[in-house]
Amino acid sequence: MALVVLDAGHGGANPGAIYNGRQEKDDVLALTLAIGQILENSGVDVYYTRTADIYESPYQKATEGNDAGADYFVSIHRNSSPYPNQYSGVETLVYNRYSEAARLAANINYQLEQVGFVNLGINERQNLVVLNSTQMPAVLVEVGFINTDADNTIFDTRFDAIAQAIAEGILQTIR
Repeated sequence: MALVVLDAGHGGANPGAIYNGRQEKDDVLALTLAIGQILENSGVDVYYTRTADIYESPYQKATEGNDAGADYFVSIHRNSSPYPNQYSGVETLVYNRYSEAARLAANINYQLEQVGFVNLGINERQNLVVLNSTQMPAVLVEVGFINTDADNTIFDTRFDAIAQAIAEGILQTIR
């Protein structure tokens, strides 16, 4: 089977986006660990960039994935917008929309749409280190907007289904 790097975004002194006391780093760590458990139970080897509330730079995370010889790199984040409840949905960022990473992104987005999120699609972001410094297909999944109440309701009430959906999107790509 494949080796997948799971990267819980932010961490430590870098909380990521914050909304009403809710911190992105906490949401994504819990979700990343849940996704990893599902993948491991399916026979996939998982490398975690963090399993606790620590910070590593995006470059350190990309280097770890490269050094591990991973087949895929999946960074988990929550989106944020200038105003609360302005936008809703999931999007996945890739370096190149015509790539294996884009196929992985499409599979993950499709599965998250089945859970109840609006699918905002795949967007190219060539300036993100975890996408441009990794030597394997890499995606950055924005799992709903942390400052949108509807997305937080889905995140909280369908947490297990979200973890299963992302894992299923990864497994579809690997198989």
